Amino acid sequence: MGPTLAHSVDLDLFDEINRLKKEKNAVILAHYYQEPDIQDIADFVGDSLELARAAQRSQADLILFAGVHFMAEGAKILNPSRKVVMPDLRAGCSLSDSCPPGAFARFKAKYPDHWVVSYINCSAAIKAQSDVICTSSNAIKIVEKIPLDRGIIFAPDRNLGAYVAKKTGRDMILWQGTCIVHETFSERKIIELKIQHPDAQLIAHPECEPSLLDRADVIGSTSALLSHVISSPIQKFIIATEEGILHQMKKKAPGKTLIPAPPNHACACNECPFMKLNTLEKVYLALRDETPEVDMPIELREKALKPLQTMLDWSL
Repeated sequence: MGPTLAHSVDLDLFDEINRLKKEKNAVILAHYYQEPDIQDIADFVGDSLELARAAQRSQADLILFAGVHFMAEGAKILNPSRKVVMPDLRAGCSLSDSCPPGAFARFKAKYPDHWVVSYINCSAAIKAQSDVICTSSNAIKIVEKIPLDRGIIFAPDRNLGAYVAKKTGRDMILWQGTCIVHETFSERKIIELKIQHPDAQLIAHPECEPSLLDRADVIGSTSALLSHVISSPIQKFIIATEEGILHQMKKKAPGKTLIPAPPNHACACNECPFMKLNTLEKVYLALRDETPEVDMPIELREKALKPLQTMLDWSL
């Protein structure tokens, strides 16, 4: 158990967090999948690519990353001289966990001439074994920059990899990892929703299963789905990604009807359990105590920086 906050009617967490940010020259970066209060207190809210860029630009002495562990690792890799903390060190990622570094190294050794493209949802140890990193926003662009005479290994998400292979025409060897949230959406229930709401567009993240993507009207990264909802003349959407994005969609497109895609079972499976480990109270405590800190050995950090920097350079 980490530190806890003695609840007081006099303590306003929003005011205290803002005070600590100024006092410590701190910045809060939050992913779209965080709870609404954390998104509202953050200095920057975005998807993986946007947050990587925000981390790279940061001039803060202290970076608090409200997301999952691989995201905070990325902020430290890009800002080695700054202190990086996160609200809950247990906030991991099922997709990242599906790609153990030792097993991936053995897999990679079978294809010595292949370029390794790794989705940013992976550990620093996997990034260090990669040639270039990608996000769902730029994966197609990144793969298209790789010479046609080179084979490609794509890790760790098989669904995103299959989607990128289909869009680019590149033959890629896929590591068989998946995200527990995007894998659980029920195609049958979504068909039922489409029948109930024939005027609704189905919009989906490319980490979803191929059978669901085949039915989607729009496929895109979290930020691309948000932009589409804001700009589209369509008024009703079925949204197949983690439901945390609905907070920004409601704020920026308040007149539109947003229907979360249902999971397979009667559970909150369209919520990432790791993202939801972070709370406003834990954000306050992490800023106050400057812990838990995210760090890694220098050698690992430097190896992981090269492919991450290549991604940022190729994404300009």
